[in-house]
Amino acid sequence: MVKSREWSRKTREEVITLHRKGNGYKKIAKMLNIPRETIGSIIRKFKAKGTVETLPGRGRKKMLTSTAVRYLKRRVEKSPRVTAEELRKHLSDVGTEVSAQTIRRTLRNEGLHARTPRRTPLLSPKNKKSRLQYAKSHVDKPQKFWDSVLWTDETKLELFGPMDQRYVWRRKNKVYEEKNTLPTVKHGGGSIMLWGCFASAGTWKLQRVQGTMNSLQYQEILDHNVMQSVTNLRLGRRWTFQQDNDPKHTSKSTRAVVPNPGPQGPLTGQILQITMGKSRPNPAITEQQIITPVLCFRYLANLAC
Repeated sequence: MVKSREWSRKTREEVITLHRKGNGYKKIAKMLNIPRETIGSIIRKFKAKGTVETLPGRGRKKMLTSTAVRYLKRRVEKSPRVTAEELRKHLSDVGTEVSAQTIRRTLRNEGLHARTPRRTPLLSPKNKKSRLQYAKSHVDKPQKFWDSVLWTDETKLELFGPMDQRYVWRRKNKVYEEKNTLPTVKHGGGSIMLWGCFASAGTWKLQRVQGTMNSLQYQEILDHNVMQSVTNLRLGRRWTFQQDNDPKHTSKSTRAVVPNPGPQGPLTGQILQITMGKSRPNPAITEQQIITPVLCFRYLANLAC
């Protein structure tokens, strides 16, 4: 017969105490309101083992040994994109048969969870160095400074690109470790190039780039959009124009239009990719509805921390 519950240690000790006083199974069962079969089981166990403690080794054995668990942890720490099915096949090859679900559960118990990787720009060592220098030179800027910056950039959005879902195994607060991110590169079909801008007050102009952008087309976009955006976003008279070091942005003719552009401007394209690039575009929804002022302020508030 399958047991329906585990009686407390105190209750089991009471059973033994009453039995030692000469009480029979039926009487003890009535006194403690416990089935007579249970009374007999407790007393027989005490006579055989000399204890009423719950003995080790009860319940289902673990499917994975400590060695196998250590292997899983090492593997996903080294290769976060490995799948549970791939791990299952490897264990099967060495004689350990478990399900992919068991592997997922084991990794979760070890603090490793399958998460969607954050998309970040694919940066060269030179890019990383220049961004670090920019961060150091602006680390003490107050929130008021960031509120007066107009961030501009272009980004390529895929309309019908790869839609497969990818995951990485990572621990909490390790979201932006390089091995846990998905570098964004130009691939896929049906894409469009967009120029956009935003400030802490929200987004304004978003313009599609026709064909391959050159310096002259870039200057036309600035001429048609920047001042209107500054006015509508209420940046005031002292505002900062921010762009990256793309050759079109730093050409002699462009510098004549924008005398002192900021050296780095990675956020605009990232926000467009993160928000508008999450799913296939819905023509009925504008970028102002997707990228809200609250979202813009939240991004820039992090810079001032």
